[in-house]
Amino acid sequence: MKRIILICCIINFVSFIHAHDYRDMLQHKADVSAVKQSLILNQKWVDYPDYSNRAGWDKLSDGMKNEIINKGEAALDYEWKVIKATDYIEYERSGSRDIMQIPFGANNTALSSLVLAELVEGKGRFIDQIINGVWQTCEMTSWALSAHIGGAQTIKTALPSPKEHIIDLTAGDLGSFLAWTYYFLKDEMDKVNPLVSERLRDNLQKRILDPYMNRTFHWQAFNASPTTMVNNWNPWCNFNALSCFLLLENDADKLSEAVHRSMVSVDKFINYTKSDGACEEGPSYWGHAAGKMYDYLQLLSDATNGEVDIFDQPMIKDMGEYIAKSYIGDGWVVNFADASAKGGGPVGVIYRYGRAVNSNEMMHFAAYLYERDKNKSYFNAGRDMYRTLENLKSHEELVKTEPALSQASSTWYPETEFCYMRDKNGFFFAGKGGHNGESHNHNDMGSFLLYLDETPIMIDAGVGTYTRQTFSNERYDIWTMQSDYHNLPRINGVSQKVGTQYKSKDVNFNAKKLSFSLDLSDAYPDNANIEKWQRTYQLTSKNGLEIEDDFKLSKTNEPNLINFLTWGKPDISKPNSIIIQKDGVSAKLIYDSSQFDAEIETIPLPDKRLSNVWGDEIYRLTLKAKKMEMKGKYKFRIARN
Repeated sequence: MKRIILICCIINFVSFIHAHDYRDMLQHKADVSAVKQSLILNQKWVDYPDYSNRAGWDKLSDGMKNEIINKGEAALDYEWKVIKATDYIEYERSGSRDIMQIPFGANNTALSSLVLAELVEGKGRFIDQIINGVWQTCEMTSWALSAHIGGAQTIKTALPSPKEHIIDLTAGDLGSFLAWTYYFLKDEMDKVNPLVSERLRDNLQKRILDPYMNRTFHWQAFNASPTTMVNNWNPWCNFNALSCFLLLENDADKLSEAVHRSMVSVDKFINYTKSDGACEEGPSYWGHAAGKMYDYLQLLSDATNGEVDIFDQPMIKDMGEYIAKSYIGDGWVVNFADASAKGGGPVGVIYRYGRAVNSNEMMHFAAYLYERDKNKSYFNAGRDMYRTLENLKSHEELVKTEPALSQASSTWYPETEFCYMRDKNGFFFAGKGGHNGESHNHNDMGSFLLYLDETPIMIDAGVGTYTRQTFSNERYDIWTMQSDYHNLPRINGVSQKVGTQYKSKDVNFNAKKLSFSLDLSDAYPDNANIEKWQRTYQLTSKNGLEIEDDFKLSKTNEPNLINFLTWGKPDISKPNSIIIQKDGVSAKLIYDSSQFDAEIETIPLPDKRLSNVWGDEIYRLTLKAKKMEMKGKYKFRIARN
């Protein structure tokens, strides 16, 4: 059971050395009294058509109505799945999350399709099956995932206890979705049997509203110290709670208290985030971190008639623009930590966030993503009913926006220490400093990515399918988390370690020279015997990417290894120059073969989360030093072949 207890701690709120900046933007904007005065009560803030407003729904779903109804029709005969006790317990037995999550997710997808179809059609055709889904959901002991239950409930097991209700990401999502279902369809369900909506309202009170006010969950971070990590769980769960209160609670005193409580909590997330606005969890998590913060802030602004609004704060804009700046091209993104290399972000959220903070860069980027994947539905956000409704409402504006990508020659996040550089010859470089105690951390301080003509050359594999091990004390037994499988040296036979004490120093970024340098020595433990390992990256129009390692050791134990993770298979048949080709793009890594022997390891990717990005295999290229030297320089160059 100990592993289960560790899960939420490791991924969400471990105490690390990370000083918060106590900006408290939301609390400075309004206290409880000011919130009470500004709140629009009785759901009068809702800016969507009532269920009976057929003209309104026809306009809102214009061009998408048939697709929405077809998905609802596909769920009319859906057999609601029972999540068995052993499905939860399987998480303890094998570490699998999917045994519980797959049937649970299928139920939620079916229900969300039915509700949306009924809203846009309005003929009552889907109501009976919606009632079945709502009733079945209320029958469940918990709406939380097996992977999250044991770390939050008093009885430390993945099996939910009927004695307490846990608000995790999924319980919150379902709470928000069902609150919207109650708001729109209560009267229609009552025509069949009023016990359904009565039971649903009671469930939402007991599962969301009461526990949110009466206990402290780790993601609320009310007890956060200056060293507490606060990640995407905070805005995500707080948004869901805010939605539920605004849709269900009409007592002004209770509502204002709940809203202000959420403001105090979300301030913890903003305080934790560095002022440069970078998302340390990577682009894959931006939609749940800064993107969910946007949803929260927009909902809060709408419900207070714009009185509680912080979209004018430069940091909030920077947090949004991170997602546009981290896009490389052709669907590829900068993927440090657990983020995937493929993506772009939630199109509608990016557009509306950009509109809220007056960022043309974000709005044009959203239009680019929409145009690029025009045949792929973006508007249906599944159980996230708010995003679906907002996507429908903003669709017409989005399609009229001109697509464009940011092509800045460099981007520098001085506190997070993320560096992006782009030259005129098709190279894109991303490097990172920081520390090895980030949310969703990999031991990758000082690593880099390199793309040529929007094709990956030097890569970060990302992360495989989440299991119990991923967020346990065995996390760094997984190869994707280790520095040896990033573009980093193994020094004196020693790899990097986890923790914020393993960090960068002597970091320097020069935008004019397109250079980025840092000392890696403190990312390794003492037994590596490193006095200095200064790594410098420089993009030049003539030579491509130049890499220099200037090092000094106090003792030599084993030959140094310089590792590179590649998408294309390296050809090491010739000395001094290694050819790496993929998808018609060819690069060469130039090195001194009198200093190094080259070796290749083929890494099979049976995990679908990895193979869906990279295919069946990737490669680790290792340059092994022929001599053990106390002091020296290694130089490498990666150029177009």
